[in-house]
Amino acid sequence: MGETSDLPSQTGQSYREKRTVPRYSFIAHVEVIEPASDTRIAGRVSEISRKGCYIDVLITLPPGTFIQLKIVRDLGTFSTKGKIIYAQEAMGMGVAFLDIGDDQLKILDAWLAEIAA
Repeated sequence: MGETSDLPSQTGQSYREKRTVPRYSFIAHVEVIEPASDTRIAGRVSEISRKGCYIDVLITLPPGTFIQLKIVRDLGTFSTKGKIIYAQEAMGMGVAFLDIGDDQLKILDAWLAEIAA
């Protein structure tokens, strides 16, 4: 069997096989906000791509939950809306980024360029 992040989806493909962009190891603090209940969860990003990230966190939210997230690294902060794609109880969540603003995309692209260099 593969890693836990390779859990099969409904189509039988792992999440890793379905990714259309590379995901990189990346360590940063993150605050997840679920707007409907104003639930706030602090965690750590361990992987990131141009389309999403994996958040290490003990308290997970259900797949399909829409969230706001703020990733803080060094002197930069990246904020965007997201949707939880999958959750691994007491381990973490895979999040897809939604509606990234142009200014925020520049921050994300700079981080990715730094990682890929």
